[in-house]
Amino acid sequence: MLRTAKTVMLSLCLMVVLSSCSHSPTGRNQLLLFSGDDMANLGQRSFEEMKKSQPISDDQAINAYVQCVTNAILKVVPPQTNFSEWEVVVFDSDQVNAFALPGGKIGVYTGLLDVAQTSDQLAAVIGHEIGHVLADHSNERLSRSQLAALGLTVTGMSLSDSPHAAMAMAGLGLGVQVGILLPYNRAQESESDKIGLQLMHQAGFDPSASVALWQNMAKASKGAPPELLSTHPSTDTRINALQTGVSQLPNIPHRLTANCQRPPSTQ
Repeated sequence: MLRTAKTVMLSLCLMVVLSSCSHSPTGRNQLLLFSGDDMANLGQRSFEEMKKSQPISDDQAINAYVQCVTNAILKVVPPQTNFSEWEVVVFDSDQVNAFALPGGKIGVYTGLLDVAQTSDQLAAVIGHEIGHVLADHSNERLSRSQLAALGLTVTGMSLSDSPHAAMAMAGLGLGVQVGILLPYNRAQESESDKIGLQLMHQAGFDPSASVALWQNMAKASKGAPPELLSTHPSTDTRINALQTGVSQLPNIPHRLTANCQRPPSTQ
């Protein structure tokens, strides 16, 4: 038994050493212990659970609007090796939030449209959430939280009965009760801001709308920050960082070809 434990420990150490060579899109060192395929499968299974347990909007205009903005951004996102298609679902909820999971699953809550008042502002949120996927933030968080669980694999996790379900869901940014979104850390959130700015700019949206979005978020908080603000830097720090990021973007004229009209019901 002692020999087996040593073998497991040595294997784990080797995994950590090899994984420490991973870098995020911005060059930040990352610890990634799980394969992209495993993370994609976990994200896809979690998303299916969410679609079963939460009301989905049947408003065709809202769905078309969110899909339009998302498609415009996805045109500049490189092909992914662990999945071939992205899926977008609009959940009928007052939550001021959105999320993206490994495996290309994107969820937008209708409550977000009360704060993201233009297509450019909505693009800032969706670009930010896609940034979490591109930067493997779920893998990174799950890897950190499960270093002590020797031999644990994502593929062996059940989303309902397994004692490891809480760890798996937390790694994806979800609560065990699907629909409850958990925050990423500040480094990951700031990194996704940078990636999101680049994506929306390349897609032809106005990146300065990200500043207006977070100003709207601050106004809507009324002393209690919305879900999207829970672990982000302070509003002033965040806005200053976004303004700096916008000023550093290359001079690409806005060339958005998609006509993403905001539905009258959300105005």
